[in-house]
Amino acid sequence: MPDPLVICECFARDGLQHEPVQVDTSDKVALIDAMTVAGFPRIEATSYSHPKRVPGFSDASEVLAGIRRRDGVHYKATCPNPKAVERALSDLEAGREATELSFLSSATETHSQRNLRASRAEQWARVEEMAQAAAGKFRLVGVISVALGCPFEGPVDPGRVVKDVARFASLGAELVTVGDTVGAGTPTAVRAMWERFAREVPDVTCVAHFHDTRGTGIANCFAALEGGATHFDSAFGGVGGHPSEIQYGTGRTGNVATEDLVSMFEAEGHITGIDLDRMMRISEQCEQVLGRTLDSKVARAGLLPRRAV
Repeated sequence: MPDPLVICECFARDGLQHEPVQVDTSDKVALIDAMTVAGFPRIEATSYSHPKRVPGFSDASEVLAGIRRRDGVHYKATCPNPKAVERALSDLEAGREATELSFLSSATETHSQRNLRASRAEQWARVEEMAQAAAGKFRLVGVISVALGCPFEGPVDPGRVVKDVARFASLGAELVTVGDTVGAGTPTAVRAMWERFAREVPDVTCVAHFHDTRGTGIANCFAALEGGATHFDSAFGGVGGHPSEIQYGTGRTGNVATEDLVSMFEAEGHITGIDLDRMMRISEQCEQVLGRTLDSKVARAGLLPRRAV
């Protein structure tokens, strides 16, 4: 039997960063606990963003202290700068640590300056400092934004993305999340990119992180799978995207909906290890927490039937 596909559930961080209202800490903890029980092997739990800049994650330490952990499940926290890693190390000493830390980069200069308030060179210097501080204490995850197209600079050279993946690997990252931040990718480009990863950086696990801005998210996930991807990011209800105070591009920016992605993979005969009944109950729970109908298709129409063998 092939190894299960690895789905990282991003609702509690990449999903909620887009929300204009702050979700209660207790609701976040309850959702993460439900995701753990449902079988998600990786869960993006929170961000160590500056509490005044992103108040929705001012409870990062409280969330990590409150969740019920399960052996073998990774709980990820995003670290945008060295101060964030200091907070992660403090939580580690207090026994409420994340098991993964993700470090951010942008594939283009303009997006780096707009999104991270730093040039690419400045941000990579920060990443090097953060990786050194966190080495041996957490599993490290690199993140490359706008890898398949930038709202400011247009098409992105895939060779630059490959070099950034290799750079993260040289700093100790076991995983590198490759993000289509504004939904500019197409299946042909995505498949070619993952095939190139397999040829040029074969020792790195590249995570497919696609936004569904233009309705191509699910198709791009399947193309990445065909190109060799085994790890995927998604968020319940298709929520998320860039922070609400950062505006660029047009259209909806949300992530691929977890319900739809898992349903497709399972219907195609792939193993995810996720309890589908529990997944659909979490889908309802996410809608209740946010107080609105979300964008998952299978939440409205039901799960796809499994393909006959």
